[in-house]
Amino acid sequence: MDHFDHILNWKLQLGSHPFPGKDGGTCINEAAIVAAGFAYQPVRRVEDMPDCFSRPICKLAMQLNDYATDVERQRLLPDAACLCRHAAVEAQRAAYISSKRVTAYSFECGLKVLEGALAIGRQADTLGVDEARTRLEKVRSRASSAASVSDSPIFAKVKSWLERKQQAEPT
Repeated sequence: MDHFDHILNWKLQLGSHPFPGKDGGTCINEAAIVAAGFAYQPVRRVEDMPDCFSRPICKLAMQLNDYATDVERQRLLPDAACLCRHAAVEAQRAAYISSKRVTAYSFECGLKVLEGALAIGRQADTLGVDEARTRLEKVRSRASSAASVSDSPIFAKVKSWLERKQQAEPT
């Protein structure tokens, strides 16, 4: 699934969205819902995800999505089809994520933790690229606007302040 993101050309964005635009324009968890075959729904918190999705994985994915730069965020897309729950490994995944102490300041570290957690209990028969593309394209075709609009402009404003502060800090 290394070519998942450029095939779909789905754009991940900050925060939750009322409905995706033709560019995609959703957060990672909203894209995962569509890729898994569910009807599109906005996700404002992890509890909004269907029960079959891994809470620890979705929480980490949401954190990475919301604190990533626009370029970094797109690197999450290949994992959209892998967020479903595997009941036997949920406790292992949660413990693994917790042990890594991911912060909002290290996207690279967080992405590695997400990939490591997804590897715990990974099933051999993952969702095929063609099926995921079909599902995401179906939602995109129903979009009424060219781009999605975040339903939380204040969150985007706060994030921009944090990004400026992070860029101003010496490394």
